[in-house]
Amino acid sequence: MGRPLIGCISRLEAACLLAALALEYSADGMSDKNLTEVLDADALGIARAAAILESGGLVAVPTETVYGLAARADSAEAVAKIYAAKGRPDFNPLIVHVRDAVQAGMLAKLSDAAQSLAEQYWPGPLTLVLPCRPEAKLAGAVTAELPTVAVRAPAHPVMRALLEAVDFPLAAPSANRSGFISPTTARHVLASLDGRIDLVLDGGPTQAGVESTILAVRGDGSLEELRPGPVVLGGAHRANVSGVEAPGQLASHYAPGKPVRLNAHHAEPGEFLIGYGEVPGDCTLSAAGDLAEAASRLYGCLHMGAASEKPRIAVAPIPEDSIGIAINDRLRRAATPPD
Repeated sequence: MGRPLIGCISRLEAACLLAALALEYSADGMSDKNLTEVLDADALGIARAAAILESGGLVAVPTETVYGLAARADSAEAVAKIYAAKGRPDFNPLIVHVRDAVQAGMLAKLSDAAQSLAEQYWPGPLTLVLPCRPEAKLAGAVTAELPTVAVRAPAHPVMRALLEAVDFPLAAPSANRSGFISPTTARHVLASLDGRIDLVLDGGPTQAGVESTILAVRGDGSLEELRPGPVVLGGAHRANVSGVEAPGQLASHYAPGKPVRLNAHHAEPGEFLIGYGEVPGDCTLSAAGDLAEAASRLYGCLHMGAASEKPRIAVAPIPEDSIGIAINDRLRRAATPPD
């Protein structure tokens, strides 16, 4: 069983844990293919997932946004496995998934503004960045040694059933290798993590298709949007921060591994075209121009483009409106070459 940890561990201790786990995810360890179990997300699958999580393992779970890679958030060893499996940089914090605002309040300080947002949008695709309680039973790597913690109560019935089956919160970033396309199906998870995690709960395709909106609730009651998503809030201003305070803020992210050209009205030679509205493509986000449908299909089309024999991807213009803001955010990061 993963060792529960109260408070934070140092960056050096976290690095040592990651180094110790390297062999587990090397050619002699879980990188061997066909070691990842796949189960239907029924009662038996959820019970199996709960047992794996209890013992400190990793489980990919569907949420209403994308598939998440879950581990118990109170175990330094379990959380270190997330970073090792994903190849995730240690300065990039994780979202902690909770059952409700009561459980969130055990980890974070909920102001009146935060409580109101939780009552209005939870369970659902809104993550709140709040001051972390000093006594919170969280592995230090979850917060990346920041004074804040990101918490969310998800709405997907499978993730909610899993949270009810365990007595600890779950740290769960997207279930893919760091920097690559997020997964909206079990097959997408296996494309980059097969052999690197213990189990995938297959709950079918996710619905929202893009990750949760992340909102920081500041001490003065002001709201800063750190990442756009399915929940579009008035009164929150976009954060202009130089550092990483929440997931999804890296300049290059969601990358398909080949060049991406945006605002394309047609395909150039050698391009896989992702269409929208009146611009048809090899894969079309929404022929009807429905932004919600486009969001749900975004990562699926990017996965198809990545698997295509064509060496480049082009994407039709997407309106900068409603959830289109989140779609364009993901596309701009996908089109940004890694450092």
